[in-house]
Amino acid sequence: MDPPTEQIQSELENFREKWRAEVSARSRNITAGPSQRSQQQQKPTSTQGGTSSTSNKLPKRKATAKTTHQVEDDDDYYRTQTYDEPEPSSSKATGGHKLGQQDVGTSSAEKQPQTALDFYEEAVEKETTGKLGDSLQLYRKAFRMDDNVDQAYRNKYFPGRWNKGAQVNRSNAAVTVPNTAHHSLEGPTLSLPDLIASFSDLRIKGAPPECEGVAPPPCPVARLPDEILVNILRDVAIADVGDFVRLAQVCKRLAFLVVTEDQIWRRICLGSEFGFGGMHYHWQRGIEWEPLSAVELDDDVLTVDEQERKHQEESRANTNVLLHSLFSSSWQKMFRRRPRVRFNGCYISTVNYIRAGQASAHQITWNSPVHIVTYYRYLRLFRDGTAISLLTTDEPTHVVHHLTKENVALHQGSTTGAHLPSAVMSSALRGRWRLSSAADHSPDAGLADMESDLYVETEGVVGPKYMYRMELTFRSTGKAAARNNKLAWKGFWSYNKLTDDWAEFALKNDKPFFFSRVKSYGVGEL
Repeated sequence: MDPPTEQIQSELENFREKWRAEVSARSRNITAGPSQRSQQQQKPTSTQGGTSSTSNKLPKRKATAKTTHQVEDDDDYYRTQTYDEPEPSSSKATGGHKLGQQDVGTSSAEKQPQTALDFYEEAVEKETTGKLGDSLQLYRKAFRMDDNVDQAYRNKYFPGRWNKGAQVNRSNAAVTVPNTAHHSLEGPTLSLPDLIASFSDLRIKGAPPECEGVAPPPCPVARLPDEILVNILRDVAIADVGDFVRLAQVCKRLAFLVVTEDQIWRRICLGSEFGFGGMHYHWQRGIEWEPLSAVELDDDVLTVDEQERKHQEESRANTNVLLHSLFSSSWQKMFRRRPRVRFNGCYISTVNYIRAGQASAHQITWNSPVHIVTYYRYLRLFRDGTAISLLTTDEPTHVVHHLTKENVALHQGSTTGAHLPSAVMSSALRGRWRLSSAADHSPDAGLADMESDLYVETEGVVGPKYMYRMELTFRSTGKAAARNNKLAWKGFWSYNKLTDDWAEFALKNDKPFFFSRVKSYGVGEL
């Protein structure tokens, strides 16, 4: 052959080899699994592999994460709801109340979701309020936009709680090889006690000058001595312990005082505003809110006032014992971990279950209809030992602002207020509450379990001859800082006063109570 023919033949062979390689690469991309496709996409030799979709990144880690999520408890990711005080304009127009979360304005409620995380957040809110149909549609939209949106949600609201894996080796080197890429670029991370201790020598700094050559604005609080500043912080803590804790976000000096001033936490724990001075370990009222009779006092020698002082002394003695035995002599740790009732909100149990329906006799259908049943249990506890229990299908936004003693008295046995927004309180039950004590447990029970239960007794629905008794136990859920914000069921009974019989209710579909802050309550009725 002449040289031009050989050149053409070699070019044809090269073209055929490239064409075969391209066809075989395409066939492997179609039949290969996600892991093989991702490996081929990382090779720079294929132009199509570099432009293909990257939605299958790290398939092994994704599968592991899903397996881990299945064994977790969904209550660990419960977000505590906050119910704002109703606005006059909105309440008059709609006859209802607006549900808003903390630090979220009314404009955000009108904002339409745009991203997958927005749809997922709205779906969680719908599910919390019991709207399962709407939440299911929003979940589908969110996962269609991003199949890892659940991980993004947990990273946003619960960082470090679910993903506790080992640190990533950024340099891909052996673990035994010393390399600066294995360590943080900002130096060693201090523990929380060491970090707070490093703030001890700092002072409050005023705002910088607005422009160069101008004197900085005055900062009177920076000139105060620590003795006066501690007294101011104590008054803030007595008014609202939440505002006192949020002062730690102002500057490092206030953060040091909030965390380390044990005398302020001692006043909070021993006080009746938010601490254990307002807890009751004995019945304080009757079921219908009447004063206790001599039979219920179980003491013919002491008067009511003397017995109340006796109970306060016992409570103070138990507090001192628990302080040194369980909480390492830390008043702050006691306030966070010891079970206590909260009065600036209410406890809500959202119950959802599916009930089979009946197919129509006039139509031929392949599927049988089902009904999603949703109802709510509300429980509000007052400082004087009284309680309000309510079972209704109305949503929390239409109920929580009406859980008051005045509305119970208005609608109790009367139909005059049936047209009012608070008409739902006609089904409310009066009751009383107390915490468990050593007398309610066996002698071999631990100190931590003696005060972990809550007893609630309410009047019956069908008449005065019945009485209901709920036994609940404190649990923690949600954020790591939130403790004892969940009430799990231990039992629910009905007592017949005439026959002295107890009957237990089945708790097949009932869910635990979760605490929700209601801003219109303030700090609770004093």
